[in-house]
Amino acid sequence: MAYAELHCISNYSFLRGASHPEELVMQAAKLGYRAIAITDECTMAGIVKAHVAAKEHGIKLIIGSEFQLDDDLLLVLLAPNRTGYGQICNLITLARRRAEKGTYRLALKDLEFATDQCIVIWFPGEPDTHHEASASLLKEFFPDRLWLGLEAFPDGKSITCYEHNFRLSQQFDLPIVAAGDVRMHHHDRKQLLDVISAVRMQQSIQLAGRLLPANGEKYLRSIKQITELYPAGLLTASCAIADMCQFSLDELRYEYPEELVPPGLTASAYLRQLAYCGAEKRWPYGAPPAVLRLIEKELTLIAEMAYEYYFLTVFDIVQFAKSQDILCQGRGSAANSAVCYCLEITEVDPARVNLLFERFISKERNEPPDIDVDFEHERREEVIQYIYKKYGRHRAALAATVVTYRPRSAIRDVGKALGLDQQLVNHLAKSLSWWDKREVLEERFAEAGINPRSIIIDQFLSLIDAILGFPRHLSQHVGGFVISSGPLSQLAPIENASMAERTIIQWDKNDLESLGLLKVDVLALGMLT
Repeated sequence: MAYAELHCISNYSFLRGASHPEELVMQAAKLGYRAIAITDECTMAGIVKAHVAAKEHGIKLIIGSEFQLDDDLLLVLLAPNRTGYGQICNLITLARRRAEKGTYRLALKDLEFATDQCIVIWFPGEPDTHHEASASLLKEFFPDRLWLGLEAFPDGKSITCYEHNFRLSQQFDLPIVAAGDVRMHHHDRKQLLDVISAVRMQQSIQLAGRLLPANGEKYLRSIKQITELYPAGLLTASCAIADMCQFSLDELRYEYPEELVPPGLTASAYLRQLAYCGAEKRWPYGAPPAVLRLIEKELTLIAEMAYEYYFLTVFDIVQFAKSQDILCQGRGSAANSAVCYCLEITEVDPARVNLLFERFISKERNEPPDIDVDFEHERREEVIQYIYKKYGRHRAALAATVVTYRPRSAIRDVGKALGLDQQLVNHLAKSLSWWDKREVLEERFAEAGINPRSIIIDQFLSLIDAILGFPRHLSQHVGGFVISSGPLSQLAPIENASMAERTIIQWDKNDLESLGLLKVDVLALGMLT
């Protein structure tokens, strides 16, 4: 039998999933799954990493998201096509923007008109008196696109859930599909799953007790195990849904704002005009022939790579800063560009310095250009608010930075979850640097008179090793802006940053680079102030 996993969360469902997206994708490929859906809770933060891994391991990735609605309904939405993907991203944006950072709010009525392309899987779980009313409403909202999801485990509850799902299926003519409620790629992550669950509940594992995941079966099981738990028809349904989902992140096309180009001109012609006007300013008595050849070479390559709008966007931001007497200066590999010098983005004179443009843009590397512009620290916020005002929050947002577990935070959280003495745990955390290895921690235990080879301490150290690098939450990039011609939430979800008046997309700079998407770096430099 073939099987596709349609309900799987990674550690980007913070403190709920116990495996990296890459681990889940790799394990699904190893087990011979037809496809795997990464459906993190109200987020797309880990999906690019899953996408890259899926291409590497040759398995189909289905893109979706899990939502716990205010109506106490658990739904998974899957994207069958580009429109469906955009609808899920819009829904995540709506849910995140109306709530405090780190939370979301969504009701069933929000889905009625916003998800007409999405495939919907409802997980009723155990019997409830409200399910008949919910089933009737869901079927009305999602005709021909609604499935009941059955998650089977070797316990008594699964039989009850199956009987309940079967009754709902018969009563409302709804198909049932198998799904695993996967939280980890391998069952050996169960202890780590308990730890992060306890951290989420702000309790020790001992006190959390029955609130922890009930069993260790929420991992990617073998096809043999799955066929023993589910009727064959439910597995066939999983593959049928997988076949419906044809969307890939490779379909995303990023378009820069077009209003920067005057009517009647193309972006290429306008950039050329600005570059040569700038050259006349830089060299009032005529630019050296070698520099003119360099400008022409750069403009040709920029046009071939379709980066004109990127340069025009950076130019516009720099011109705003200069108009407000805000000091700014481009740096990094952009200093190798004669065009950047002509646009007054950088200050390295190509007539005096031998520039290597290939360090900045190269057709062979096929990497997006990266222009870092420093603005005076005290006035950078004016530039940021100009970007928001000019393009709107629906078209401009900062890239995210993924804050991950480092040794100190790992020691504190794992120690608290295991119920270790907090004074000792805090002492250990403070005594470490972020680069210290396990051996150093073992020495600290020995210094405190504790045997580092004891079972509990060995367990503690192993869990710290496992959780290091796990994403903890999203923060904002120091200044990397993503700006689009249309609603940015069609490309990636937007959420509130912790800082007032800031919004971020759910992808970090590595995600953007993986998809070949461009960001504008609006950085701060104290010495300019």
